Amino acid sequence: MDLVVTNKGTDNIALLAGYGNGTFASPKMYSTGSSSSISVTIGDLNRDSRLDIVVISNDTSTIGIMLGYDEFFPIQTTYSTGTAPYSVAIGDFNNDIHLDIVVANRDSTTISILLGYGNGSFEDQMTYSTGTWPGSVAVGDFNNDTLLDIVVANSNGNTISILLGYGNGSFEDQMTYSTGSEPTSVAVGDFNNDTLLDIVVANNGDNTVSILLGYGNGSFANQTTYSTGDTPESVAVGDFNNDTHLDIVVANFGDNTVSILLGYGNSSFANQTAYSTDSGPLSVAVGDFNNDTRLDLVVTNFNDANVSILLRYDRGALKDKITFASGDGSRLRSFAVYDFNNDSLLDIAVVNYGSNSIGVLLGYGNGTFGNQMVLSTGLNSHPYSIAIHDFNKDGQVDIAVANHGSENLVTFLGNENGTFENQASYGVDFDFAPLMVGVGNFNKDGRLEIFIAYDGIDDVDVLVTYNIGSFSYQKKYSTGTWPRSVAVGDFNNDTLLDIVIANWGGNAVIVLLGHGNGSFANQTTYATGSGPVSVAVGDFNNDTLLDIVVANYDNNTVSILFGYGDGSFGDQMTYATGTWPGSVAVGDFNNDTLLDIVVANNGDNFISILLGYGNGSFANQTTYSTGAAPKYVAVGDFNNDTLLDIVVANTDSNTISILLGYGNGSFANQTKYSTGSVPNFVAVDDFNNDNQPDIVVTNWNDNTISVLLGYGNGLFVNQTTYSSGLSPKSVAVGD
Repeated sequence: MDLVVTNKGTDNIALLAGYGNGTFASPKMYSTGSSSSISVTIGDLNRDSRLDIVVISNDTSTIGIMLGYDEFFPIQTTYSTGTAPYSVAIGDFNNDIHLDIVVANRDSTTISILLGYGNGSFEDQMTYSTGTWPGSVAVGDFNNDTLLDIVVANSNGNTISILLGYGNGSFEDQMTYSTGSEPTSVAVGDFNNDTLLDIVVANNGDNTVSILLGYGNGSFANQTTYSTGDTPESVAVGDFNNDTHLDIVVANFGDNTVSILLGYGNSSFANQTAYSTDSGPLSVAVGDFNNDTRLDLVVTNFNDANVSILLRYDRGALKDKITFASGDGSRLRSFAVYDFNNDSLLDIAVVNYGSNSIGVLLGYGNGTFGNQMVLSTGLNSHPYSIAIHDFNKDGQVDIAVANHGSENLVTFLGNENGTFENQASYGVDFDFAPLMVGVGNFNKDGRLEIFIAYDGIDDVDVLVTYNIGSFSYQKKYSTGTWPRSVAVGDFNNDTLLDIVIANWGGNAVIVLLGHGNGSFANQTTYATGSGPVSVAVGDFNNDTLLDIVVANYDNNTVSILFGYGDGSFGDQMTYATGTWPGSVAVGDFNNDTLLDIVVANNGDNFISILLGYGNGSFANQTTYSTGAAPKYVAVGDFNNDTLLDIVVANTDSNTISILLGYGNGSFANQTKYSTGSVPNFVAVDDFNNDNQPDIVVTNWNDNTISVLLGYGNGLFVNQTTYSSGLSPKSVAVGD
């Protein structure tokens, strides 16, 4: 949906094209030749299946017609009206299937009817008398004869006028009904579910709306009034809470709010709920602006010269943030997410380096968590990393812990209620301090393997699990210098998982091919750019074989290495990025079924998008601004439009940036959300079981993680923080 806005005092109207996610492009201006264009409506006036615009020019006593083309509107055609036209509506008043126009003329106390020829042109006006100062007009069939009638709000007469249509373009003389003081806006709808149209009027002078129930014969009951905010100027209707009953929204000019009055379906309404706008809300309209099937609001703010978009979330009030403290001196190192107690709700396991324990926090399914259950990992064990899986194949999830201080790996076997054995069941000792632990099934024997990376040496070990939750002795595999990032994939098409590692110190990636029995071939090394720090895999040339992309931090490039399908790779091709590319991710950002690349440039405050051609080559980068020092990037569909969006962790500005994708390879300007201090890693998952993606961020400098729950329309709740111990570096998510 798009917006068209009348601009009083600037001789133009503004057209804002919508992106379908609740955001809009910058306005495109069209001249009206009037400094008092105050009302607008739209419809297909020339039957070309394109929407056209009708705009009132109050100071020239004319209306302007702008016929729509695919991407623009031509110069307007003007038609005379009465004096000081204030409101316009359209409908087929003579049953010739061509749209006609009705205009309320405030100073001449009339309405003008302009019958359409169906080609975008209109007959000269016919006028009908109304009450004093008619300022708003709407149409509907009020007497159930299938012919359109007209209702007019008469501001100075404190009445509405009903003009019943004959179906030939002419109308009966008005019948009037009392309203509140200074009625300024009128709308129609069935408020009592009797299939007969009723009327709602916003009364500017006494801060009320009037409800007039229709009898279906063109007459109406006396008004019932409901309170609004200060100086209501505009009224519209819609079902805002999905109960199939019509509700009312009012723009209150005097207190900078809109009022929502929820309907009960029996002609009565709940007391108003007010929502803030910018200064001087003058008009309100209803539509689904972010394609989530829920009605949203757009409000024009006269004093601030802007429009407000209010997206509906179908949610209650948000609770204050909840902070979890793992304990004094816990110095959290990492955590994992899983459903430990089989209640279909995600829980969290945290690693307490300083207090020699791990903690399990059971989730409530609403983004909050219970107190932690503490499991000791041993004296001076200093646990550093955990992996989650069912290691003994009893149907219950278990935890494997890599202890940096005691240089060993221990397991905690899980029970079905989310509890674990109080002491570690099985352990494996190492010669060096383990730093990271991960899980995968590399030999297709139904048993999981655990791989271990160490602090200070260039090896990766693989441990094969047995069905009692224990592990065979480790197998070590050398890597290059300073391994920084790892990814897995089947690089030689034998259906067995292989490993690729980015070695920052060696300016290379190494590939370890899996034999299918839990062991791996010796490493094969492939040159990259300088300082490779992040690696990802994907098929970039559409040959069904996996390729590799690497972010080279020290020489501002990404390297592409094409896979031959036998476990070997071609020489790198490089593409320029911004300064200090620190993270790379892949996805189809322009819906051409071809993989593209996104890179977070830590030194330049932007991300780079490299669109893939499907033959292994990429377009030159397109950049989009982020916060200061973007460190890590991830992708997901945050507004449920089936198009990939991007989230970036900005280390120096303590924010994340959300960039919503348009599906053509371009992205909207960032929306920022606050995090903790120095966010350096971000991941995406659904943490509160509402089927909407949420975000978790590690905050290195203040020892917390931030959870931002998503609304599913591209917006997020402000962060809830949980203590994570000392300098959390990364996060993993899974069920």
